[in-house]
Amino acid sequence: MKTQKITVLAENGLHARPVGDIVRAVKSYAETTVTLATPAKTVSGASMLGVLSLGLKAGTEVEITANGPQEDQALAAIVRIIETAE
Repeated sequence: MKTQKITVLAENGLHARPVGDIVRAVKSYAETTVTLATPAKTVSGASMLGVLSLGLKAGTEVEITANGPQEDQALAAIVRIIETAE
């Protein structure tokens, strides 16, 4: 299991487009379970509504956990999406 915390830097936070990218990335690693968590809530990275419900605004810290055979690749892909979100 791999875990990484990252702060959302996108001025408008994570809206539907980057969240959709996260969900597609998570689903592409089908044998790896990914969760995203804030202090208030933990959700599946494969759920568009779940990730949107986190309300990830600029400055929010999110903890990403990946567990499975492709956990390193899944974690790196999600971190890259969050870091490059506009």
